[in-house]
Amino acid sequence: MPRITDTIAALATPNGTAALAVLRVSGPDTQALGTGIAGSPLLPRRTRHADYRARNGDVLDDVLFTFYRGPKSYTGEDTLEISSHGNPFIAQKILEDLFARGCRPAQPGEFTERAFLNGRIDLSQAEAVMDLIHARSDRALAAANKQLRGALGRQLKVMVDSLLDVLARIEAYIDFPDEDLPSEDRAGVILELQALVSHTYRLLSTSQYGAILRDGIKTVIIGEPNAGKSSLLNRLIGRDRALVSPEPGTTRDFIEERIIIGPHCLRIIDTAGLNPTPAPLERLGMDQTLDRVTEADLFLVVHDATLPAAPLPDPVARKLRKENTVLVFNKIDLKESRNPPLPPSDMCALAVSALTGEGIGELTAAIVRLADGFQQNLGSEVIAINARHANALIEARQGLQDGTDKLKAGESSELVASDLRSALNAFGSITGRIDNEQMLDRLFASFCIGK
Repeated sequence: MPRITDTIAALATPNGTAALAVLRVSGPDTQALGTGIAGSPLLPRRTRHADYRARNGDVLDDVLFTFYRGPKSYTGEDTLEISSHGNPFIAQKILEDLFARGCRPAQPGEFTERAFLNGRIDLSQAEAVMDLIHARSDRALAAANKQLRGALGRQLKVMVDSLLDVLARIEAYIDFPDEDLPSEDRAGVILELQALVSHTYRLLSTSQYGAILRDGIKTVIIGEPNAGKSSLLNRLIGRDRALVSPEPGTTRDFIEERIIIGPHCLRIIDTAGLNPTPAPLERLGMDQTLDRVTEADLFLVVHDATLPAAPLPDPVARKLRKENTVLVFNKIDLKESRNPPLPPSDMCALAVSALTGEGIGELTAAIVRLADGFQQNLGSEVIAINARHANALIEARQGLQDGTDKLKAGESSELVASDLRSALNAFGSITGRIDNEQMLDRLFASFCIGK
């Protein structure tokens, strides 16, 4: 039977109601279904403006029908899109009529799952659909679009083709030991496997960037009490999110907000001040600050420009590098801190006023420059693997390394081939070229209705 999703809002009006609803049907009887509703046959890839007539003859709405013949459709099956007015009552009446005609509601992610099962996309591209839906920044959107267009699949194809070539040569000596084959070139095979291991490491190095794109850059604001950390948070997010007081130690817990700075999404975290002699309650806040520091990608270290900069605790100082830190000297609006001498450092150091906004433009530009440095490119491809990809790549790398070690030790080709087949299966699991129904069910169950 054809399949249909719940209504999807394709356009929103200023008052928040849906101006347009798009209903999608996919399955073997879709063309006949569309013809019955529209009153005459629908041509592939041609949009028809017509009434939607229910089974009882009532006109439910003035709609657009667009029919796509499989396999040249999203799912690889015959697919119909019905664009109606966005009134939820109208959309619901159309849904009820479609169900009465034999359709059933799609499961979450079923359209994308069928696209994968019908060979329209590989599994990494299917996951990119979810990344597109949840993209929070320009960089995340660009990376998801790259993956949807097969960036990761292309990298893996090169690796799999190379591994298949190596495996074929090794298995030739296993399957045809009596044939007049050239001498086995184990040294050459070792070099090829080492190249594959290196390529796997390069792919794995993109996992942090992938996490940053999906979750946001964890940016921790740290510094002494009353340095203006909460004021800086409020300035960056554009509203009073944190309480601000001249009294030191106002922030006893951490405060987290998501903001967009340039093309990046930041999870910006305001923390309790690092007081060398904290009260018991302050000590609890400082402990939470140190916990946030261990997880951070980017640091904004705020100093009061009217006072000498105090040394930071060792656990904090060890995490700071020029690639992930901006030193922010705050309160330059005060007379005694005008043009503060910035200490010599290879880290970016800026003077700002969180109160007046002076220097904040330079600060956001510096944040963008550091955030840009997290991007990982493999040649011309922007790659950002997820945790599932990383686990599979680790398994593949282990198989490649085990095979290499056995070759070096002079062990049998059968044992080497077993390790390489394990690596091949791990690579295949990333794009879905293995039969694992349970894994697929878990993956697509996380999708939203209509995708």
